[in-house]
Amino acid sequence: MSSYSTAETLTVEAVNGVTYAYRSVGTDTDAPPLVLLQHFRGNLDNWDPALVDALAQGRRVITFDNRGVAATTGSTPHTVAAMAEDAVDFIAALGLSRVNMLGFSLGSFVAQEIALLRPELVNRIVLASAAPQGAAGMHGWASDVIEAVGAEAPSAEGYLSVFFTPTEAGRAAGQAVLGRVFGARSEGRDAPTTWATRLAQYDAVTHWGIPNHSLLERLAAVTQPVFVANGDSDRMILPRYSHLLAGLLPDAEIKIYSGAAHGFLFQYYEEFAADVDTFLRK
Repeated sequence: MSSYSTAETLTVEAVNGVTYAYRSVGTDTDAPPLVLLQHFRGNLDNWDPALVDALAQGRRVITFDNRGVAATTGSTPHTVAAMAEDAVDFIAALGLSRVNMLGFSLGSFVAQEIALLRPELVNRIVLASAAPQGAAGMHGWASDVIEAVGAEAPSAEGYLSVFFTPTEAGRAAGQAVLGRVFGARSEGRDAPTTWATRLAQYDAVTHWGIPNHSLLERLAAVTQPVFVANGDSDRMILPRYSHLLAGLLPDAEIKIYSGAAHGFLFQYYEEFAADVDTFLRK
């Protein structure tokens, strides 16, 4: 099996006129492929290749830039609902009628919306660092968090401060992830996300977090099995929101990874990939 760090970047044009950049690793099987939905300001190269390779053992895994993000054409939408529609168009352009989804952070919001918009498309769902729409306290991120990850010029230090704990073990894990994410691929790297994408995506995040208790009831319509996961020290999306989400979903299980923050799935990529594999094979 080829590694994600050397996987070719492909393109496909969808009915919405957008040309999507994507990568595909692993092996086609009878099981639905696993589509990954990326975090705030992330592109194809912000996935940890070690995690993607672990997830691709025994299945096909697909990553992509949604509309207006990095190498994909168009303008980044300002709402999660529009991002979900664009993701559905991408999946359709690949000729896929049934998929598993793994959404991370902002991607987890999009995954929830896809499940509501096109339920017949979705088999099983993994939501990493996730929160339900309308939850009180989610109207934008804490000032130190958005300053760290939302600056005009992103920095490694800002990434480390939010994605990993300030402990010795957390810093060491963060440095290892930085080496894999930014050092594994030397050729054919994805285009960086733009400031316009940053602004639009944060608009979508804050809109998602406008307090509205009635919106929590929408999750009763997500009948697919869901695996909700988070780090116990996530400052970007607090673990309590993942617990709230899991309690609102009709068929959900939850795991909180100790000693980890927003980047728990990269820090504990082997454990997380094994947990996802077990969940998807049920």
